[in-house]
Amino acid sequence: MPALIRWARFRTHDGIIGFGTYSEVGVAVHEGDMFAAPRPTGANLAIGEFQLQCPCTPSKIIALWNNFHELCAKLGKQPCKHPQFLIKPASCVIGPGEVIRRPTNYAGKVAFEGELGIVIGARCTQLSASQAAEAIFGYTCVNDVTAIGILSENPDFEQWCRAKGYDTFGCLGPVIATGLELAALRVYTRVNGDVRQNYALADMVISPQELVSRLSCDMTLLPGDVIACGTSLGVGSLKDGAIVEVSIDGIGVLQNAFG
Repeated sequence: MPALIRWARFRTHDGIIGFGTYSEVGVAVHEGDMFAAPRPTGANLAIGEFQLQCPCTPSKIIALWNNFHELCAKLGKQPCKHPQFLIKPASCVIGPGEVIRRPTNYAGKVAFEGELGIVIGARCTQLSASQAAEAIFGYTCVNDVTAIGILSENPDFEQWCRAKGYDTFGCLGPVIATGLELAALRVYTRVNGDVRQNYALADMVISPQELVSRLSCDMTLLPGDVIACGTSLGVGSLKDGAIVEVSIDGIGVLQNAFG
């Protein structure tokens, strides 16, 4: 089993953006391309000398729906045979510590969805399931935020992309973990410290490798793209000023305020 490594992007106090391997004491700075033979520089930054940024800059987030058995059962839906998904634009992405902003002129419910995110490490298309494992760079936490009232605003057309594509509605981080063993892990979502979601990744309908394979046959996947694996029970709304945290062991805690 490969060693667990946590990759992070950071901003120093003088505005320099960089990346490296993250630990509890700081970041070992690297150079080059995170997804293609990154090289250690020998420099290290201690905690307090930098701020974590969104760990990647995806061209798109592919967000899954109906991909956990427990939620399928609650909704009375059959598990999907092919990934059911929507696209969140790159412009919606924020990182740890950034604020989720309420859309202008929208006063309705805004919901959180804690999820596992697959981070793609290489340009890929038409992959088999066995090839797909090599295209997965690692995993991150996702908060797939939704303006619930927008979804059915037009009875003739459900507006999934609009409802989920607002600026700041794609929260990613705090790091990308490689060498992560998913089988025993759970996703936790807390709002103001209260656990609102607690579900097992083992309950996923379509596995990460199969998701990458199937989606690569629908569109070309690029380095840094994120596949949000879908959520399970416990989705709820946020009040202005709420602090929402999505955590997965080995990745850490993605924290964002709302409002």
